[in-house]
Amino acid sequence: MDEPALIKQAQKGDIAAFNRLVLQYQEAVYNVAYRIMNQPQAAEDATQDAFISAYKSLNQFRGGSFKSWLMRIVTNGCYDELRRRKRRPQSSLDEMTEENESPAFLRSPNEEPEGYQQRVELAQAIEDCLEGLPDDQRITAVLCDIEGYDYNEIAHITSSTLGTVKSRISRARTKLRDCLQGVAELLPAAYRLGSEGAA
Repeated sequence: MDEPALIKQAQKGDIAAFNRLVLQYQEAVYNVAYRIMNQPQAAEDATQDAFISAYKSLNQFRGGSFKSWLMRIVTNGCYDELRRRKRRPQSSLDEMTEENESPAFLRSPNEEPEGYQQRVELAQAIEDCLEGLPDDQRITAVLCDIEGYDYNEIAHITSSTLGTVKSRISRARTKLRDCLQGVAELLPAAYRLGSEGAA
């Protein structure tokens, strides 16, 4: 895929070129939205809104990493939605009754049922602990520890300083570690706090 050429075509109004960019990045954008919002429907909405916003502001893209530019759009959109929800809390009956299926990446055909169940429980515990973080820390932790962006990219995506990013990641990791000690038996041995870890 010749990404720069597709971007230029899309900036001239070529919908087919933009759709190819969407296909290239929709999974990555959805994954970030899902980790931040923790609800499939909200993540789908955020992903759709991000691509609509990206299309409308495509002429403002001035080069660099197109993926990082998209991540900035979806991250800002999720952050705005989370702030809206705090101002007007509402719970959907669908969300309350919805049983989220286990993510497909957790399934392994060679795995014993007990091992699979433990991994599902650990994944849910991680989701719950992530959801308990303040929004800015959760977004930063998702971008760094789940999506693998480096500190400079995260600073660009979140419009923050490098020092702010490092501070948020440090605080998020501490809170996640403390939160996950409640399910320490599900953690791999290397991640459990022993007597030496309490020092």
